[in-house]
Amino acid sequence: MKNLVEELKWRGLYHDSMPGTEEQLLKEATTAYIGFDPTADSLHIGSMVQIILLLHLKNFGHKPIALVGGATGMIGDPSGKSDERNLLTEDQLAKNVAGIKSVLSRFLDFNETGANAPVMVNNYDWMKSFSFIDFAREVGKRITVNYMMAKDSVKKRLSGEAGDGMSFTEFTYQLIQGYDFYHLHKHYNCVLQMGGSDQWGNITTGTELVRRMNPNTEAKAFALTTPLITKADGSKFGKSEGGNIWLDADKTSVYKFYQFWLNTSDEDSEKYIKIFTFLDKNVIDTLIAEHKEAAHLRVLQRKLAEEVTILVHGKAELEKAIQASNILFGNATADDLKQLDEATFLEVFDGVPQAEISKDVISNGINIVDVLNEKSGFLKSNGEARRALAENSISVNKEKVTEEFQLTTKDLINNQFVLLQRGKKNYFVIRVR
Repeated sequence: MKNLVEELKWRGLYHDSMPGTEEQLLKEATTAYIGFDPTADSLHIGSMVQIILLLHLKNFGHKPIALVGGATGMIGDPSGKSDERNLLTEDQLAKNVAGIKSVLSRFLDFNETGANAPVMVNNYDWMKSFSFIDFAREVGKRITVNYMMAKDSVKKRLSGEAGDGMSFTEFTYQLIQGYDFYHLHKHYNCVLQMGGSDQWGNITTGTELVRRMNPNTEAKAFALTTPLITKADGSKFGKSEGGNIWLDADKTSVYKFYQFWLNTSDEDSEKYIKIFTFLDKNVIDTLIAEHKEAAHLRVLQRKLAEEVTILVHGKAELEKAIQASNILFGNATADDLKQLDEATFLEVFDGVPQAEISKDVISNGINIVDVLNEKSGFLKSNGEARRALAENSISVNKEKVTEEFQLTTKDLINNQFVLLQRGKKNYFVIRVR
């Protein structure tokens, strides 16, 4: 077997592991799992590290299991949280589980056959018929309260360092997650659980439970964690001014997704291109060297944005995102503008001043001077409009116009927008209704 741990280390994807983990992965094809709790009906880029970890696992000849936490999602993971999560309804959980399954299926083919074919499971399937008494006898008996209270996620809450204590519901979370590992060990011969470094306590409870629930055998159980990804300034990775960057285009447009990666700092892009792409070390080292010679060309950011957008949304969507970017920063034409769908158009020109006029006003044509001043307020007076037109600095839908230009319905983008522009950077959107 190729050395997966060595690969994860140079990429910055390795934080810690239990003794024997690397040797196990080198010795034989190994089944490993990562859990995804359904706190929302999609996943954001904060979850991409774990998705990529599953992909590396498969690429190195091991068998990945993606666990969707229909049961654990009913409780809420206390790890890294100062306050208890609000409990979700069963309908909301079912919707979230379906959404997460859909996202994961874009990265891993769960219909594949073969020795290391990926598997998707839902822990609700084996927890739903587990009575409280049976759980207390079979699982609770194996782990002491002292052991559970020694975990950082519990200690911080109980000591008052974070939040107002911990409910019994949250306290049981690590036992349920631990039982997941035991169940997968028993039914799938799963011997490794992986996750973020904040999951170390939950994961090691699982390894302990596997051993204690197999007292007469030498049951193997290992743990491996990835670092929590941050930005160079120490702030949380994965959010923009508008909130989370999601892996579904209906929550975060492909254009905005692409722009997020394109706008990363030099320091972050050097780190992220190792973590979030599958480019090999030689290619990445060459890109980094090239970037350092001419940082203003943003070679790293462009390659990072391209690779991650293709991974998540596909090549065709990447090309649309690049086309949309060129509208603001390149030599786009009116035809390019007219190919944008409404959502992407609004994303590209988010924050640009707007005015609304009636379609009746332009149905028979209206002079550009009236459009620039009276109908939109883009320019302050007819005189300023005429001077700008005389200077050849006014464009309609990216094409220069003169004072004789008449705006008609033929000029509408998506039958509803007109893009006005003065100079290179001064934009204004007219919405026609």
